[in-house]
Amino acid sequence: MLKSGIMKIRVGHLSTFYHTAMLLIASAAEGAGLPGDLEWDLFATGPDIVNAFRHGLLDIAYIGLAPAIIGMDRGVKIKCVSGGHIEGTVLSGGKEFKAYPGVPGLREALEQFKSKKIGVPGRGSIHDVVLSDALSRYGLVGSIEVINFKWADAITEAVSKNQIQAALGTPALAVAIKRYAEGQVLCPPHLIWPGNPSYGIVASEEFIESRPDALETFLRVHEEASAELRENPAQCARKISAYTGLVDKEFVLEAINMSPKYCAQLTENYMTVTMDFASALKKLGYIGGGKEKDLSRQDIFETGFIKKVHPAGDHYGG
Repeated sequence: MLKSGIMKIRVGHLSTFYHTAMLLIASAAEGAGLPGDLEWDLFATGPDIVNAFRHGLLDIAYIGLAPAIIGMDRGVKIKCVSGGHIEGTVLSGGKEFKAYPGVPGLREALEQFKSKKIGVPGRGSIHDVVLSDALSRYGLVGSIEVINFKWADAITEAVSKNQIQAALGTPALAVAIKRYAEGQVLCPPHLIWPGNPSYGIVASEEFIESRPDALETFLRVHEEASAELRENPAQCARKISAYTGLVDKEFVLEAINMSPKYCAQLTENYMTVTMDFASALKKLGYIGGGKEKDLSRQDIFETGFIKKVHPAGDHYGG
């Protein structure tokens, strides 16, 4: 574990239950002796985290690869140093719609919403980009109205009031729609974009260069927490539920188990799918802007640290 010291590590995170940030914070709240070095800062969205990096306010963050790549393209000096989870996007909606396996895939699930509205987290979030890419590939642009929301709880309320008819977002959002909006999962995570990295650990280039030992040690803690999510999800759910006080442990456990693909490794497939994602971002106009040179794998990833922490194999298989 990290040792308490004078120099803080400023860590940005989201409220997502299955990110190891929530488990580490919850464990520390239970007196687990986790690091006093870590200074946690909660953000509403990935683009907000990127903006904090731009202003030098963070050293490390938990973030979806879409906003991270958009930030890199716009000159923010950050790199992805670790994985975290794959396939973390779910399509949910009312029980009046057909759900998998009644609809075999994402195209068929989305086609039900012509002339209807789908809610998704803020523009530039990973879920927003996944939906934009799908609508483009399936020829549905303009036939489905996309509504972006700043906070996920507003999406659940909008589904319950029929202001929108479906939502694309995290497993936790899908569980909330099932429980509070009498909805269901329409298309599960593994069919949305197979192998799609839902989040990774990003660090500022200055932190990578100036404090390599601290970064390596943080990634060891992250991988230990990833293993705990895989091996003891019920205990993790209890800790996170007790810490947040917002939902019961059954809610958290269902969210954790909806796509149980947790690992810190940056696999070849993780990076390949990320580069496919970067191509989609360019095609959709999120990045590029007339630049002659596209972002390369080396521009996005720094793999040396995680290779030391997690040298063999991976655990994304579930």
